Amino acid sequence: MTLRPSTAAIALLLCVQSLHGSALPAVSSYEFTAYRMQQYNLGQHKYGCRGAIVVAEARSAEEPSLTRRCVIMKVEDFTTEKYSEAQRQNAAAILILLPQNISSIPHNAVESFMVSESETLLKETLMPVYVAPEDEQLLCMYEEVKQAAATRTSSIFVRVLRSMVTATAFQILVINNAPIKATTDNAIITLEGVLLGAVEDAPTIVIAAHYDSYGLAPWLSYGADSNAGGVTILIELALPIHCKITKFNLMFSLTGGGKYNFLGTKRWIEENLDHAESSLLHDNVAFVLCLDTLANGDELYMHVSRPPKPDTPMQSFIQQLEEVVSSRFPWVKVGLVHKKINLVESTVAWEHERYSLRRILGFTLSHLEDPKSELRGSMLDTMSKVDFRKLKRNGIIIAEALARYMYNLSDKDIQDSRISSLMSFLTSVPRATQLLDKEPSHILLVNSLEHEFKRYLQTSFQSNRSYHDNNNNDQQHFFLVKPAAFDLFLGGCIAAYLGIVYYAIQNFGFLYTKLKAAVKTKHH
Repeated sequence: MTLRPSTAAIALLLCVQSLHGSALPAVSSYEFTAYRMQQYNLGQHKYGCRGAIVVAEARSAEEPSLTRRCVIMKVEDFTTEKYSEAQRQNAAAILILLPQNISSIPHNAVESFMVSESETLLKETLMPVYVAPEDEQLLCMYEEVKQAAATRTSSIFVRVLRSMVTATAFQILVINNAPIKATTDNAIITLEGVLLGAVEDAPTIVIAAHYDSYGLAPWLSYGADSNAGGVTILIELALPIHCKITKFNLMFSLTGGGKYNFLGTKRWIEENLDHAESSLLHDNVAFVLCLDTLANGDELYMHVSRPPKPDTPMQSFIQQLEEVVSSRFPWVKVGLVHKKINLVESTVAWEHERYSLRRILGFTLSHLEDPKSELRGSMLDTMSKVDFRKLKRNGIIIAEALARYMYNLSDKDIQDSRISSLMSFLTSVPRATQLLDKEPSHILLVNSLEHEFKRYLQTSFQSNRSYHDNNNNDQQHFFLVKPAAFDLFLGGCIAAYLGIVYYAIQNFGFLYTKLKAAVKTKHH
């Protein structure tokens, strides 16, 4: 697997105040940060953005001609159709403006963007795609290029002349030409916690969740529902259990690479089954419970690779879970979704499928029925889209079902302040796989747990980064400048003015005589 993380780009906006009164301040430059669309290889397939260099004039998506232009869009503007049209016309780049407050985006616009974002990430493109957080100056630039697009029905001569006179064009230039190179030191970190049961040869219950996030731009992907919600519930389940004597062995697994075919889970299972001399995964595993996207919705789906057989531990737990829902939360829809693993496919849909491939029974709990839902990977998956009441409710359902199954009782308490703190901690920084080896501290959840967790470092894939002289592997420099057409127009006006002044000085006597004669004629 090869990953190329997003490129954070420092952009400078150079503009000249327009003759008609630009909303942008009359300054020579404005600096802002933008992030490149992610780029990675999964097996033989390539995904994401391969380009990074941009030298193009800014244009609105409504312009009729986008060839060799940088298309400026808001989240509400970005659709699969407009993205495909920009590609068809060989646009130089796309710059998406992301609101600071995601909750301000209408719900239908959020859904539309998530669908387009998901479809965009499934394809490889040479066209650079960048995302920049909105601010006042960028919004002013957006409005001006959009107003300029209103003249698209005019003739080409009129549009060019208007652009020259009003100075509403902005050109994006990237001055860093350093190539994107691969590195081999990227790592996936896995956290494992073990609580041994009170009896010898006790069956093992594995509770698992992946912690990484996914989205168009990794630096802007915080993964609140997918999967900070699952990690929060896992920690809530782990916190009080250490003080109880149980007849089960419990394993807690937090893995990375979940958004890339659950690579971290695959390597962790291999480490336990193929390389470790002794592991609780070797035999007598009751079931594996995987937690994924549980921070919203009034549905709770149990995804399985094959239906559980009667009188098995997994079937007993599922029955306990259904009883908890029917007795305490009857409005919650519970369903069993059976999806066979297609060995021909190169990817798996859910984390439990990694265990099923090694003949370990497991299932995934999620409020999503479709594993290909765009909600599982989006920049718009932020805290504003999380319903804490539903997150807590799902945690209570799972915790009580486990308590009933393991202890024949129900005494698990989930505290509002604790889940709020955990979610805030998890979503305070992006957790995209490409970034985790750069700042691993934000995924080290050992301090949040009262168990002794083992930390595994797996170096099973390569990462591609862009190298720069400042040793910051994620920065490039942009300039947004006025095109040469305006300079030529302004230069012509100045030359004409100076020519008129020079002619007037050289022929002052003649002009004075003519002017005097004209005044006398008018007086008579």
